[in-house]
Amino acid sequence: MAEAQDIPRVVEQLAEYFRHHPSGSRTDGARPAPSVRTASVDVSRLKGNADLAPYIDHTLLKPEATREDVTRVAQEAARHGFATVCVNSSHVATVAAVLVGSTSVPIAVVGFPLGAALTSAKAFEAREAIRAGAREIDMVLDVGALKGRDWARVREDIAGVVEACGPVPLKVILETSLLTRDEKIAACVLARDAGAAFVKTSTGFGSGGATVEDVALMRQVVGEGVGVKASGGIRSAQDALRMLGAGANRLGASASVAIVSGEQSSAKY
Repeated sequence: MAEAQDIPRVVEQLAEYFRHHPSGSRTDGARPAPSVRTASVDVSRLKGNADLAPYIDHTLLKPEATREDVTRVAQEAARHGFATVCVNSSHVATVAAVLVGSTSVPIAVVGFPLGAALTSAKAFEAREAIRAGAREIDMVLDVGALKGRDWARVREDIAGVVEACGPVPLKVILETSLLTRDEKIAACVLARDAGAAFVKTSTGFGSGGATVEDVALMRQVVGEGVGVKASGGIRSAQDALRMLGAGANRLGASASVAIVSGEQSSAKY
């Protein structure tokens, strides 16, 4: 693993870039909504598997998911007390109706799973999902722009969706399995600067999911003022605890019921 000095080196590269591309810079000091917990979790205070439930985004993003599937997942979330239900935007209204009166809230993903849509399309989808009942939005960043070092475009893409979300918290999915260490650092800095509430590891549809190393790096870069969501490949309570211990404070999983029940799932996401 590269040394910790990689972080200030990449931050300085970004600063130098924006000295020559000032149009991409935000100066309004955007911050996550106050109701969103962003700090690391003290795992020593978790006494049992059921205590993991408030940190889990119960997730169903398969393209073949039916209304009945989505309803079942929302009912599971309400029963177990999961933080949220994360679905494609077309299912948000269904989830919102099921979750009325529960502590769980609906999330919609936008620009999913590639992140290659126009910013205007991501922003429109976010606004429509919020109108349908979403209370958090998870967007995929423009991976190609990041890898091409078009950092102004990456930040403007995120900032455009932040603006569309208004007070609704935005998570930015990095798709870490496609990125180098320097690109992960840059993505975290850009997301934080653009006003995102969270950075998130993976879509679950890429070549890999969350790793302890990536979660720890992301937490180191963003500090305690931005949340870190680990997603992809979390299939047991042990997996969940490792991610929380590394610095995550939210977990994306389709194996949520198995996790809080002390079982091992074979689910991909």
